[in-house]
Order: sequence, then C-alpha cells, then structure tokens
Amino acid sequence: MLDPTIQQQFRLDGKVAIVTGGAMGIGKGITKILAEAGANVMVADVDMDEADKTVEEIRATGGKAAAVQADVTVIADASKLVEATVKEFGRLDILVNNAGYMQIVPFLDVTEELYDRTLDINLKGMFFYSQAAAREMIRQGEGGRIINIASVGAYLPTHPLTHYCASKGGVVSLTKAMARELVSHGILVNAIAPSGVNTPGGLETTNELVRIGGPLSKEMEAMLLSFAQKVLVNRLAEPEEIGNVALFLASPASSYITGTVVVVDGGVMLA
Repeated sequence: MLDPTIQQQFRLDGKVAIVTGGAMGIGKGITKILAEAGANVMVADVDMDEADKTVEEIRATGGKAAAVQADVTVIADASKLVEATVKEFGRLDILVNNAGYMQIVPFLDVTEELYDRTLDINLKGMFFYSQAAAREMIRQGEGGRIINIASVGAYLPTHPLTHYCASKGGVVSLTKAMARELVSHGILVNAIAPSGVNTPGGLETTNELVRIGGPLSKEMEAMLLSFAQKVLVNRLAEPEEIGNVALFLASPASSYITGTVVVVDGGVMLA
C-alpha cells in the first residue's frame, strides 16, 4: 500500500466525531472544520435551535452532521449521546470535549454554587463524557482520539477567574492522565489551550470585565490593555483556527502525539 499523501493525512473520511457544545463559538468552528475534512459530526449541545442551524450549515456545504441535545452536567446524557451517535453514524472515532463555562467573579465573591457549576461543566462532565466515549472506542477495537479544550488560563491564572483557571488546570492534568491510561487501547488524548477567541462568548467576557470595573475604570482599562499587548499577532483567534488544530489532533497526521497540550494563543504566553 502506498504511503498516504499529505492531503490524505488530514482527511477524516469515514470517521465519526462528537463535539460537545458544538452549536456555537469555538465548538461550531470545530464542527465545521471536521465536517469539511470528511467526518460525520454529531453536534451535542443544550441549545437545539442553534445545534440544528449548525447542522443545516454543514449539510448545505455537502457535509454530514446530526444534532443531539446533551447537557454535560447530566452524566447520564454521556452514554445516551454515544448511543445516539453510533445509531446515527454506525461508530465513534473522535470526541471533542468543547463545552465549557466561564463567569467572571472575583475570588472572594465566588460562591459554592458557582464553583460547583464551573467544575461540573469544565471538568466533571469532560471526565465522564470521555469515559463513555472511550468505552465505545475500546469496544470497537480500533482506537480513537479524545481532544479536550483547555485554556491558557491553566498556565497564566487571571483575575478575576480563579475558579475557571482551576478547572482548566484540571483539564490539563486530566488530559495527561487519560493519555497514559488509554494509550494501550490505541486512544490518543490531547488538549488545545486557546486564549482570546472571536466568539459571542468572548465578546460577552470583555463586556463583563468592563461591567465589573465600572465604565472603563482605570484598573479595568489597564487590564484589557495588558491583555491586548500580550497578543503578539494583534487580534483574537477565529473559531475555525481552533478547529484547524482540532483537525490536526483528530487526523492521521498526529499519530505519534498523545498527552500534549497545544497552546493556540497568538503569542500571549511569550509576553
């Protein structure tokens, strides 16, 4: 058999992927890129209206996609999602744990309820959805890929996001631990750590920072300016740029990579 071409190394024809939180923002960027590369994509989201819109957009360009309502805080939904995906597409090869939650609250004001919700969505849900997906991949006996969305906040703790940074630090550790345990089954586990991304959620975050600091207080203005100065490429990432990295980690091109976190930050961590 001839060695695969560069183009074939980045194709996902015949593969089946789940993307949690796949209806909007980063998740939508990932679903579109994976579908364009030939994967059958299951868009899992709590917002079925937006999920259906994303599916329609993918199908309109010739891609294959379906949607299932799933809440990552409901652990029972994990196995239901996997079952629905296998029923729809026949198998499961790729899980992208994209669903996430971030509410900007200073450390001293974080409540137990907010802490629990942040960890439930960003870390606990990721753990058990990965478990459900891995069980199916092991049953199939052909390996698979699990890709977790972390954050540069795991490495550069940011005020006022202590609870969020803690959850994303957990994602990094979980990714490495899962990679060690699942590699014997041919399942490669990696993560992507974005910084600022041009999504509705990202814009809401900026607006919330301004709200907390009042009408552009000097402190808040300095904070936003400091972040902007750290982005060496002088712009936010587009969701599809995160999708491109997810494609690499899901494709044959990354067959020798596991337990790694790919930082996609426009140079923020260099500043």
